[in-house]
Amino acid sequence: MAWRAITARVLDHPAFAPELLALAAVDALGPRAGEWAGRVRGAYPDADADGLARLATRRFVRLAGTGGAVAAGAGLFAPVAELAAVLWTQANLVLHLAAAYDHDPAHPDRAVELLVLTQVHPDADTARAALAAARAADGPGEGAWPRAAEAAWRLATPLAAQAGGWLALRLASRLLPGAAPLAAAAGDAAAAERLAARAIGAYRPARVRAS
Repeated sequence: MAWRAITARVLDHPAFAPELLALAAVDALGPRAGEWAGRVRGAYPDADADGLARLATRRFVRLAGTGGAVAAGAGLFAPVAELAAVLWTQANLVLHLAAAYDHDPAHPDRAVELLVLTQVHPDADTARAALAAARAADGPGEGAWPRAAEAAWRLATPLAAQAGGWLALRLASRLLPGAAPLAAAAGDAAAAERLAARAIGAYRPARVRAS
């Protein structure tokens, strides 16, 4: 789906913003994640799935930290900028980990898992139902802008654990120039590491116990 189209859909149905963005991420990033896994396996045929997962985790934890640091310098718009950076990096991380463990990163089920792993929805059934409603939505929604507040709250879930730290970041930035980007980088990197652990737990095959 073209970005202009997905933007129009989000504006028409802001309450479905998390679901529409998850679908767009799978469409846009899923094939690239699959190609990445294919290239790495081709270059390192002896690499196992856990090795690919470690590569992906290091890459996107680093990117999450960099994105957080850059976004923290956006002044008044820092929370919004950081949110956008976090969501896109986290989607990339989840889809690359899925590819590492031989799950098709472009499969529609990845959108369900993305919403659950990023804790937008509590379980797969709820996420699946919300995605179905988002796909079925047609035309401008009723009362769109009041519902945008709900969408913003749900989209902000990946940053919820850090929400209480924004005041500290602002204070730190006043007392110690440069502290806010460093704190944002550390917080976003840690959030990406926690997400990676959840995703690996979901995608790694259950190990057969020795009898």
